[in-house]
This record gives sequence, C-alpha cells and structure tokens, in this order.
Amino acid sequence: MTNGSDRLTSISLLLLRVGAGGLLLYGHGIAKLLGYAERAPGFADPIGLGPELGFALVVFAEVLCAALVALGFLTRLATVPILGFMLVAALIHHAADPWPKRELPLLFFTAFLPILLMGAGRYSVDGWFRSRKERSATRTAPAGAP
Repeated sequence: MTNGSDRLTSISLLLLRVGAGGLLLYGHGIAKLLGYAERAPGFADPIGLGPELGFALVVFAEVLCAALVALGFLTRLATVPILGFMLVAALIHHAADPWPKRELPLLFFTAFLPILLMGAGRYSVDGWFRSRKERSATRTAPAGAP
C-alpha cells in the first residue's frame, strides 16, 4: 500500500470508528447506562442469560466497547461484543419484527465489521502504540540489520 493510500485508509478508519462508536455510545449506550436500575429487570432475554445479565452485556458493548472503538484502543477486541450483540438484536430479538426494527442493528454490524477486519488504523491509540513499538525496535536493532 502506498503512503498516500495508507493515510487515506487510516483517515477513513478514523471517521468510521469515531462515527460508529460515537453514535452507538451517545445514541444508545449512555441512555441505557443512566437508566440501568430501571431498565435491567424488564430487559428482553432473547438468548436465555436472564434480563439483568443480558442488559449488563448490552451496556458493556454499547458504552465501554463503543468508547474503546471510537478511541481506537483494543479496537479489534472491542468490536467483537458489539458485533455479537448486533447479530443477536437483528436475527434473534427482532427476528419476527418488520424490517425497520432489524435494519439499525444490521447497519451497525455493517459499520463495525470492517473495523474488526482492518483494525483501527494509524490515527488511533492502537496506532500510536504500534508506532512507538516500531520506533523502539528500530533503535535497538543491531547495526547492519535489515
């Protein structure tokens, strides 16, 4: 990949991460976190974990994991709970509902899948750690090493 192409890919991943992660956190996660005590007991239980545990896992995905993705920290790992939750929401919880109820979780799934596959990109906390590690390895390489 050329340097210009790599830069454009990293900028695109930055926009995708901040957009998808930020929208999931702000549009869905914060409200669930703030209303946790009231909403948890009556939360749907589509996979049999119990409403409280199911709600806790959804809040974990929509708040912590979405924030990690937006920051680009532990990005690939943080996308896994989000993708799993979105599949459960679209294919199990809303399976009998009309298309508009399944569309949003599938749209979020579609946004987070490339992040899982490609990583966070250069403009992320993960990218910062990677560049520090590469600079450190370059400084400690013996003279004449490739």
